[in-house]
Amino acid sequence: MDGIRTIDSFAADNPLIVGHAVHEGIEKGLEAGILDYTSNFPILMDEHYSEILKMEFLIPLVRKALPSGGEFEVPVMDKDFIGFIDYLLPVEAEPEMNQRFQYYDLYDFKYTVKSSRYKDSCQLQLYKYFFEKMHPGKKIRKSCFLIIPKINLKQMKSESIADYRNRLKDALKETSLKTIYQEMEVSKVAGWYSNIKAILEETEFPKKDSFMCSYCEYCDYCMKGWDYMLKLPENKRRNLEKVSKRTMWIYGVPFSGKTTFANAFPDPLMLNTDGNIKFVDSPYIRIKDEVTVEGRITKRKMAWEVFKEVIAELEKKENTFKTIVIDLLEDLYEHCRVYMYQQMGISHESDDSFRAWDKVRGEFLNTLKRLMNLDYENIILISHEDTTKDITRKGGDKVTAIKPNLQDKVAVKVAGMVDVVARIVADADIRTFCFKSNEVIFGGGRLKVNAKDIPLDVDELFKVYDEANANVNKALAKSADIRNKAAEKEAATNISGEEEKAPENENMKPEKDVEEDPDPLAESETEKAPAEEKPAPEPEKAEPEKPVKRTRKRRNA
Repeated sequence: MDGIRTIDSFAADNPLIVGHAVHEGIEKGLEAGILDYTSNFPILMDEHYSEILKMEFLIPLVRKALPSGGEFEVPVMDKDFIGFIDYLLPVEAEPEMNQRFQYYDLYDFKYTVKSSRYKDSCQLQLYKYFFEKMHPGKKIRKSCFLIIPKINLKQMKSESIADYRNRLKDALKETSLKTIYQEMEVSKVAGWYSNIKAILEETEFPKKDSFMCSYCEYCDYCMKGWDYMLKLPENKRRNLEKVSKRTMWIYGVPFSGKTTFANAFPDPLMLNTDGNIKFVDSPYIRIKDEVTVEGRITKRKMAWEVFKEVIAELEKKENTFKTIVIDLLEDLYEHCRVYMYQQMGISHESDDSFRAWDKVRGEFLNTLKRLMNLDYENIILISHEDTTKDITRKGGDKVTAIKPNLQDKVAVKVAGMVDVVARIVADADIRTFCFKSNEVIFGGGRLKVNAKDIPLDVDELFKVYDEANANVNKALAKSADIRNKAAEKEAATNISGEEEKAPENENMKPEKDVEEDPDPLAESETEKAPAEEKPAPEPEKAEPEKPVKRTRKRRNA
């Protein structure tokens, strides 16, 4: 009623899309049905081709079983009702029937898992009632639902796509069509009229939870509240003097002080992967495989599952932590790889090179984004330093690259999620926090400050953030001043341009050339306050005189 649109669902098994494609295929052929299905998606994945495989088996099955000679999508329109009969088949009148009428069999297609719920449906009775009402010389002999079985087999974790589709084909071969006939019940039509009358008279629509909610495109908005919908912020520039969140990725050689530095942040929680928590006093959670034994059964919860559960708990914000620390990031990536191997039934990305690399990276980065979006004051990622690779400069000489111990494609994405990527340098007892970047050192960030090396101290780092925000505010103020001056200059130009603008009507002359009608009151006022004489304007160059339009000068009250 409010005209609010929702985001389209591109799920491969979207009931509306699949159902419409099956109907289209039954009416116009398999190719038309597949084209109708694929045209609804911007890209086709394995799941979509599995749905197409079902159509390739079911649509020919229905077309073969359906009697020929009928008409598809027959409209039934009345002032009280609009419907479309899926298939209407003319039949010969039986001897006991009234020979004055033309008889038809009515079919309605249902692509469903559960056929039992259609036994009590009033849809066929309504079609029969309104069709016969609109066509007095025609009668419906039989009405039936033609049930097309929907196969909802899920691909197992250890199953390849080829094995899954072979299993799907075997299941399809065992399916068969089912027909549910219904006799005419006038009471159902009367009940429908009663329900429609109640609906039209209703003014309030309270929420009613039921299993049908999952089929509604507004389910998320309804269940999560209308604040779940996107709202644009106020058109007002923000003041950046106060930092509300700091995100950083620090790396360095072992024993350079990374974990100790992170431990000095306010109210930290360590998500530790390597067990290096002996010399820090912050609370921690070990991210590792959890093995439990129940009788003779040994259960293993993978480390990546533990990490995702921790993020889900942190999202609730039911704690007093201010800093979340990941130590080490590359270990998390390895946990993610092992988890995805189990999910896809492979032992390495090269086993499924078309998609495994992308799936592992996607799972890791999407989960890490959930962490970086958490509403905590500080989020710190820690990695070891990698110096095993060389890079070749323009001159041809090779130098050692200094970067975090993470794959390059993943490292670039992670760097884009944080404010600064910094290297901790240990020179004897002197520790420095370095966030400069060049062709050798992987680092840098969004902090606009002069210093690129500071002592390894939390307070010194906070000062750098304050300086960066102050510099940004100065730049914004300068930009605003430039914009204001430009706007004032443009406004002044417009005003002067309007003053110098000539009269639009070429028949009009300036006020001094206008011949006025006599006005006694104006004359008397002129005698009391004579106007100053102005020198006569210089004669213009020879131009043809234009007729003067007479107009009456209006006096101000």
